[in-house]
Amino acid sequence: MYKRILVAVDGSATSRRAFEAALDLAKAMGSILQPFYVIENTPMYFDAPGYDPSILRNQMIAQGNELAEDMNKAMSAHGVQGGMVTGEASSLDDVPTLVLDAAKAQGADLIVMGTHGRRGFQRLILGSVAERCVRQSTLPVLLIPSAAGTPETDAE
Repeated sequence: MYKRILVAVDGSATSRRAFEAALDLAKAMGSILQPFYVIENTPMYFDAPGYDPSILRNQMIAQGNELAEDMNKAMSAHGVQGGMVTGEASSLDDVPTLVLDAAKAQGADLIVMGTHGRRGFQRLILGSVAERCVRQSTLPVLLIPSAAGTPETDAE
């Protein structure tokens, strides 16, 4: 059903769960899997005295390289084709725009991404990327909640 799957990853536990779900789906369907990592430039700190934006950018690039290595190994171990693609956010291209543009450029049939809970500040900040992708996408978007894969507790 899905020939090419793009999964948005950012190094969080939720995005790891989204990657694992996308990996399982790609293996079951014989799909090509494209993890997508965005290097974010946070302009709010650029005017702070003594702030060097290259430090944060270099750390994000290093994190992306580590993720690419881990995810490419996992894909290879599961016999899934594909590889990490990276984008860089700017004042013109924010994260949701980059995710949707990458899906289009890669010819994706499905976007998989993690989301966070629906409460308060965490939803406002962390869930906004997933929410905007769902609202603006012309492709199906599979959201993996932050609690996915965690054991349920019995309330007795």
